[in-house]
Amino acid sequence: MTSPAEPTEPTAPLRTVGWIHVRDGRLLVVRSRDNDLFFMPGGKLDPGESDEQALVREIEEELGVLLDPATVRSGFVAEAPGHGLGGRLVRMHCLYAEPLPGSPAPAPRAEVGEMLWVGADDAHRVPPAGRIVLERLAESGDLAA
Repeated sequence: MTSPAEPTEPTAPLRTVGWIHVRDGRLLVVRSRDNDLFFMPGGKLDPGESDEQALVREIEEELGVLLDPATVRSGFVAEAPGHGLGGRLVRMHCLYAEPLPGSPAPAPRAEVGEMLWVGADDAHRVPPAGRIVLERLAESGDLAA
């Protein structure tokens, strides 16, 4: 006999998008005002939104950067337990994209309190999915130690 507290089906991973923005061998990450770790800029999809649309919207909201939708391309997927989500998995679709010409430089907006450029040796500053991203980018030679 199962107890009522046991779920009958596992909870689906939380689908998110993250912007892979590397400059001088460092990845741009952000931290919300109420968090202790840095996350990739991006977030959850709104209903009916594509990964590309969500990325463009989230990056403008969080950093004021206007991404060129024509340059959005798939990178890889990072799946790991979400930080502060009680063990729920996060499935982050990591995407590359270039800012539109004349777009402002990234700057904290909305819930973002701080941004930071991290290297491969900064795994302690990011949640599990972020560690996967750092490892993948280090393996490809895109990140400095």
